[in-house]
Amino acid sequence: MKLSQFYFELTKDKIAKNPTRWRDECRLMVLHKDTGEIEHKIFKEIIDFFEKGDTFVFNDTKVFPARLYGQKEKTGADIMVFLLRELNKEQRLWDVVVDPARKIRIGNKLYFGEDDSLVAEVIDNTTSRGRTLRFLYDGPYEEFKEALFALGETPILPYVKTEVTEEDKENYQTIFAVNEGSVAAPAAGMHFSRELFNRMILKDINKSFITVHMGIGHFRKVDVEDLSKHRMDAERMIIPPKAADEINATKRAGHKVLAVGVTTIRALESYVTTDNEVMPNDMWTNKFIFPPYEFSIPDAIVSNFHMPSSTMLMTVAAFGGYENVMNAYDVAVKEGYRFGPYGDALLII
Repeated sequence: MKLSQFYFELTKDKIAKNPTRWRDECRLMVLHKDTGEIEHKIFKEIIDFFEKGDTFVFNDTKVFPARLYGQKEKTGADIMVFLLRELNKEQRLWDVVVDPARKIRIGNKLYFGEDDSLVAEVIDNTTSRGRTLRFLYDGPYEEFKEALFALGETPILPYVKTEVTEEDKENYQTIFAVNEGSVAAPAAGMHFSRELFNRMILKDINKSFITVHMGIGHFRKVDVEDLSKHRMDAERMIIPPKAADEINATKRAGHKVLAVGVTTIRALESYVTTDNEVMPNDMWTNKFIFPPYEFSIPDAIVSNFHMPSSTMLMTVAAFGGYENVMNAYDVAVKEGYRFGPYGDALLII
């Protein structure tokens, strides 16, 4: 398929700036992929489409405050550093994106905090935009990490909002986030509340948790028309033995597996046996799912409404069928559904 086939018109007012007051009361569109039928629901009604023995698979990654603002040595020029991942704990090395990139060279020192309490040195230029920073901090590691994250900001994407609030620290996180490492929230998981989890228990719907540390690869612009030539950034994924056993047992018993979010879909499809079962693993995946694609694990997916021409939209279209999903998005625009990580959700069954 071609990149241009995933473009649609989306005005800024359709992108949600904040979540609904209650996590589980956003709108939910339900797409029946076999017929193309569309229903309009409230998110907490999602469990009405599942039965005892079904399993919801969640990504329990935790977003960290990845965006730092500082100044370049000597010139005092303002710079933004986006932390991607920690490379070496002992040496305080981080893989980062710097903006503006053209002003930063190897050997430059960058200062953060009102009193320049944190200093970093650029030691490598890995790509046209990427850098490796060494933070110059002599104290214990936990003290360094606390200082680093205290200066960081919740990394909500600028197209959602430019002014990040205290409320965003909680809102831009799932209630089950435990494993720190993501620079973006698994948005579909943010709609699940404790009350909804309790209702799942009453209905004997199972929960399984895997970890996918979401990077910025999903948000990078696709710059090739032929999608087979696009290369996704790698993300670390961890499927514990317990989760693999639960998911495989669900499939063997003939029950449904719901993948909550694109990161979960990607992880479940990255390492599948010839018997269409999930294997426990701790690995990196750069799998890019776009139509046509035959799925092995999920029987249903739920995901937020994504941006035009995004890789996340392509993955959703691979599951629901290109024409079905693009029609659903057309309906969503006309019916006033909210797009983006704080927006509404699409269940495909």
